[in-house]
Amino acid sequence: MHSKKHSMFTSRWGFILSAVGSAVGMANVWGFPAKMGANGGGAFLVAYLIFIALFSVVGLSAEYAIGRRSRTGTLGSYRAAWATRSKTLGRAGGLVGCLPLAGSMCIAIGYAVIIAYVLKAFFHSLTGELMTVDTSSWFASFSSADYSVVPFHIIVVVGTLLTLVLGARSIEKTNKVMMPLFFLIFVILAVRVAMLPGAAEGYRFMFTPRWEALKDPMVWVWAMGQAFFSLSVTGSGMIVYGAYLGDEEDVVHIALRTALFDTIAALVAALVIIPACFAYGLDVGAGPALLFVTLPRILQDIPLGRVFAIILYTAMTFAGVSSLQNMFEAVGESLQHRFPKLSRRAVLLLLCVVCLGFGLQMESISKWGPWMDIVSIYIIPIGATLGALSWFWIMRKQDLLEEINKGLARPHGGLWYSAGRYLYVPCALILCCVALGMKVAF
Repeated sequence: MHSKKHSMFTSRWGFILSAVGSAVGMANVWGFPAKMGANGGGAFLVAYLIFIALFSVVGLSAEYAIGRRSRTGTLGSYRAAWATRSKTLGRAGGLVGCLPLAGSMCIAIGYAVIIAYVLKAFFHSLTGELMTVDTSSWFASFSSADYSVVPFHIIVVVGTLLTLVLGARSIEKTNKVMMPLFFLIFVILAVRVAMLPGAAEGYRFMFTPRWEALKDPMVWVWAMGQAFFSLSVTGSGMIVYGAYLGDEEDVVHIALRTALFDTIAALVAALVIIPACFAYGLDVGAGPALLFVTLPRILQDIPLGRVFAIILYTAMTFAGVSSLQNMFEAVGESLQHRFPKLSRRAVLLLLCVVCLGFGLQMESISKWGPWMDIVSIYIIPIGATLGALSWFWIMRKQDLLEEINKGLARPHGGLWYSAGRYLYVPCALILCCVALGMKVAF
């Protein structure tokens, strides 16, 4: 959400930490270990790393470049990209951008509910209650009931929106604190898990590829989907951060750094989750229950479990809020760009009302699950595909390359563009077709 005095990130590392904060979230903590556990362990990791490299070099860097070129978020960027062909197409592009933007808002509504669960778990860790309850009954007591985490939900939404008051600068300042602490906390947890009897089996599973698993096409599809969403390459969110990036920055280099730290976060989370589950003979693919049933059960059994529970849910709160910041900023900036007379505070208030109005209806997991399935099966894959097609098939090649190469001594050329057009775009199309055809929630 920029004003006439455009808000910018003040440092390269501030931008990278903010972008990593957007990418690091629940997908890293339960999504990555669960998909790794169900798809061949080390073999899945190999496929995942291949897609991460491709999507960061071309997909993520393109979204950064598109945002920087237009100096605005989703709607204005689609309009500007399509307008390189004609003004009429530009207007159509602005409409096309509505779907990826709706995806950001829909994810934000559902995401805020899960962060409210995390905040409740943090509070019960502080009081010690989490260390004495039956975790299954405890989780069911609020996840299966309507309006069960209202105070925590309000704190999450209002608190996150308050971190956006100063735009890019407040996003940058908060992520400079949250992201280093997130990494530090998970490293501490990983060290503690390494001391559990049986943890070594988890490491062998993670880092010993069963190559025959790669013969299964769905292993590649799951790895591709995880890479798309782990990097937040959804045709919306990362565009707005690119709008706050200086012209002197190498967007491909920054995209690679973002991917590197996002991958480290996923691996560190897996080093906590997978060995712990192997040590206790628990299901690594338990989804949300992993955070609220499986891990608390483990923490109840180890010395200083309450302390580790507090730091776990602190880290998860940071991961959730940093991702939610990006979703809100993407929607809010586009609203302010479309309606420039709206003040930032008015837009933030509107987002608060919408998010709480819809989100409070979905505080039970029975309503949250179907909502997030619709978002991840339909809206997000289609949005990611529309973005990929817009940058590499509709926007003029020379305009995209000019922005990608801004300030570079050795510019990217045909190879980079061909990788985007003939590798990245087909991947997005495959993911979209699989999600729609098989109704698979990524």
